[in-house]
Amino acid sequence: MALLLAFTLALCVAGAFLGIRMYRAETKLPGDLALALEVGASRATPVGSAVDRIGMRWAPLVLRLMGEARVNRVRRRIDLAGNPGGLTLDRYAARRAVYGVLGLLGAFAMLTRGQYLLAAAMVAFGLFWVEVGIAVSIRIRKDEIERTLPDFLDVLAVVVSAGLGFRQALDRVAERYEGPWADELRITLRQMDMGVSRRKAFEELRRRNDSEQVAMFVTALQQGEELGAPIVDTLISIATDMRRTDAQNARRRASKAVPKATLVITTVMVPATLILLVAGLFLGTETDFGRISGE
Repeated sequence: MALLLAFTLALCVAGAFLGIRMYRAETKLPGDLALALEVGASRATPVGSAVDRIGMRWAPLVLRLMGEARVNRVRRRIDLAGNPGGLTLDRYAARRAVYGVLGLLGAFAMLTRGQYLLAAAMVAFGLFWVEVGIAVSIRIRKDEIERTLPDFLDVLAVVVSAGLGFRQALDRVAERYEGPWADELRITLRQMDMGVSRRKAFEELRRRNDSEQVAMFVTALQQGEELGAPIVDTLISIATDMRRTDAQNARRRASKAVPKATLVITTVMVPATLILLVAGLFLGTETDFGRISGE
């Protein structure tokens, strides 16, 4: 047992020195990997940046092991998450490498001490920590976009009705907003500035967001353009439909919450209340429990 602990400690120390050496090394990286270190660097945390630099050497290996199909799925999920913390595909692979090694070393150390539950937790950390962060970012970003979109459309309709063209109104209103929806609009506007057609730019907007409301917005906008409907009426109609959908989703979530609340009440609160009532009844009768037990 002592030999195993010593071996584990030596591996940890060697890994730490190797990580520090690689972090400080001036080894030239491939162009795409060097660029990945700079993309989103202003939003990355110091710990995340250090992990990226340590694991970037193994990023190509991780991507090859993942396979093309899984790489495409991960790229899609990173886009849906809005590149949280400057996350790119190469940064994802680097973090998977570092966290995977840390998880395996931690699991080995826990196994030598007989702590199997902690060993399983370390393995889960190494395998799923990055995935959990992406999943949480996707959910938060989607909620923020769907919360912002109806009010944005109302303001956009007012600006368009004041006489500005749709392109200029979109740019003017996007400047007043912050958050993921404003970021998406700026990307769309820059694409149109680079010569991409409006239809193609909004198709890309729909592809980058797994949101029913964004899909509704793009579809209604394109249909209104094809049918020649007034853009102001189209925007107001979309905002009204989105608010109606939000109300329906809220009622649906409330209906699902009722059984859960009932389950908590019947399994926790009702037994606890009964225990308090019975205890109060016995205490109120001033029963001598020592005489009942024969002591």
